[in-house]
Amino acid sequence: MFRVFSILIVLCLATAFSGASSARAGLQFKSRQTDGGLHYILVSGDFAYQDDLSVFETLVRSSAATAVTFHSPGGNIQKAMDLGRLIRRLGLGTAQFRASECESACSLAFLGGVIRFAEAGSIGVHKSSFQGDVPFSTQEAVSAVQQITADVITYMIEMGVDPALLQLSLQYDSNDIRYLSMSEMAKYKVVTFTAGAGQATVANAPPSPQPASPTAISAPPPPANPSLAIPEAHSGRIGHPKGSAPLKALPEGKSTNVAVLRNGSQVAIVGSSGRWYRVQAGNQIGYMHDTWIHVDQYDSGPFGRRHIQVKSFDNYAEAEAYVRTSSIPLSAYLATNGWFAITLDNTYDEPMASTLVSEMKARGAIPDDAYPTFGNTYVRKVCCQ
Repeated sequence: MFRVFSILIVLCLATAFSGASSARAGLQFKSRQTDGGLHYILVSGDFAYQDDLSVFETLVRSSAATAVTFHSPGGNIQKAMDLGRLIRRLGLGTAQFRASECESACSLAFLGGVIRFAEAGSIGVHKSSFQGDVPFSTQEAVSAVQQITADVITYMIEMGVDPALLQLSLQYDSNDIRYLSMSEMAKYKVVTFTAGAGQATVANAPPSPQPASPTAISAPPPPANPSLAIPEAHSGRIGHPKGSAPLKALPEGKSTNVAVLRNGSQVAIVGSSGRWYRVQAGNQIGYMHDTWIHVDQYDSGPFGRRHIQVKSFDNYAEAEAYVRTSSIPLSAYLATNGWFAITLDNTYDEPMASTLVSEMKARGAIPDDAYPTFGNTYVRKVCCQ
């Protein structure tokens, strides 16, 4: 697949856009062939709600296309993501060149490629806007923006793209455009392949129903089990979902409160009793549950950010297998109880984490018992770089 895609990139540079027409409302799909005999699909025009993507799928199957390229100024976000998911399901690569730009919603469709290549300045992003003359109340507009944001973040995670790309997009108004540099596309994982790199990273593709070929190159052996050593906790900051946590007289939940400490308050950890730390804050000493303190000696991610935990395992082998076979980017953290917590690969602020959990559960992308957490008991990430 990679060798064929590399050849397609080189040949498309000279042949792909010699006859590309200007974009028109609604998508058009054209089957094309390079001088070397490789088939690809040119998607042009505006993404529209009424576009029939079954036409695209039929054309791909009848032409034996292996890649998709675009000539589009954008359009309907949901339709662009629908096409991106279809591209991923069909196992196609995407390639984009400055001779024919892919802007706005089109960039989301591009992300569907199993292998993605783009020239610098060929992918343009900006914040989305409402189209048409449908009136929105303030509350409806806010709700709609939150829903679109959650949908796009969910989609980016599915495609193996850093959701921070959306934050960059939101800095540019809908009447402006931000063309991504090569370093930005690599940073946000918009591309999986750059010319001259010598190899490509394959994005999460749907599993093949066919057995593996006996001549296929085997995957490298998994790394040895990581160290399970847990550093001694000496200090930390309060991080509680309610914004503050009680300092208890004894190591039990029903004990009297000595004080209440706000999130971010620094404490010294002077001992422990089961799941409780004995801590000192100023001249006050008491106990706090280990889930309430972000320990400085642990590598659990940025303070104040939420992880989204989707699973846990009592052994590393199962945790690693779950992460590596997932259709969305995940990480595994060693926890203080010796288990392994499986989380989404990124961390989020509280509003975004809550919205994302609801959206991904509704889509069936994560289990119903997944939840946002500060990850205060996470010691370090152990899988998978």
